Amino acid sequence: MPALEPAMRHDPRRRLHLQALLSACISPMLMAASADPAPAPPVIPSPFPLQFATMHPTLHLVGDSTMADKAPNPHNPERGWGQLFRPLMRNPAQLLNHAANGRSTKSFRDQGRWQHVLTQLASGDYVLIQFGHNDAKIDDPTRYADARTSYRDNLRRFVFDVRERGATPLLATPIMRRQFDDDGQLHDGHGAYPAVVREVARALDVPLLDLHRLSYLWLVSLGAEESIQRFVWISPGTNTLYPEGRRDNTHFNELGASELAAIAADEMRRLQWPAAAWLRDAVPTRPRLAQKPQGMVMP
Repeated sequence: MPALEPAMRHDPRRRLHLQALLSACISPMLMAASADPAPAPPVIPSPFPLQFATMHPTLHLVGDSTMADKAPNPHNPERGWGQLFRPLMRNPAQLLNHAANGRSTKSFRDQGRWQHVLTQLASGDYVLIQFGHNDAKIDDPTRYADARTSYRDNLRRFVFDVRERGATPLLATPIMRRQFDDDGQLHDGHGAYPAVVREVARALDVPLLDLHRLSYLWLVSLGAEESIQRFVWISPGTNTLYPEGRRDNTHFNELGASELAAIAADEMRRLQWPAAAWLRDAVPTRPRLAQKPQGMVMP
């Protein structure tokens, strides 16, 4: 308070009075802080703004770029499946997509985003949690979460936090990447992460949306060539945002995101999740899913 500094220097009584007033205000705050050894981390600014609930009950989506909303940009074809799930809701405002690009279970929590989600929950809400792509980035200590230790612990913590607030947690396995070999066989690169999600879901009796399995069958049904049309593949010289082109086998374009959203919605109905009642009756054309071929080892 620069305007008070000269007065305080010339009037010791005012200085003492101000110091006492500040001490009276700050001491309770310090005591409260000392009683809580784990204050909520600050939210780190990012291109993905925080979402605020305007009604309850609400379906909250929590995850990474494969789920996240993308900022409107006519030159960016990338879409998250959660973004295309919103039009499937009877009331789109009943869906809140907290997912953000590049996040793992670790960074989503460390950056304060999980704490924000918890502030938006009310009894009767549902929280669908899908991570794994970025947890596996072992060279990035800000995101890496070992599948069998910290990733598992983070998922368990998410489940407990949601239940403490009277909401219902839902877990989803990470989505398959488009990784076909020269013989047209699809390979899984997620390691132990999908299995850990399934294990946590079983152990804690959490409903499971097995997007890993469903996306596997979806991509196998499409095959190596046709599946390209669902991902962000851009030819050089055709897009000002990516003048050199882009071949992205992780992120979806609008067609891919909309088909995966329809697959997720159909599975929610099949599982008879209560939140499935919030979906529109009119179901988009369901993408075909391959039947498990004889001898195929499902991931």
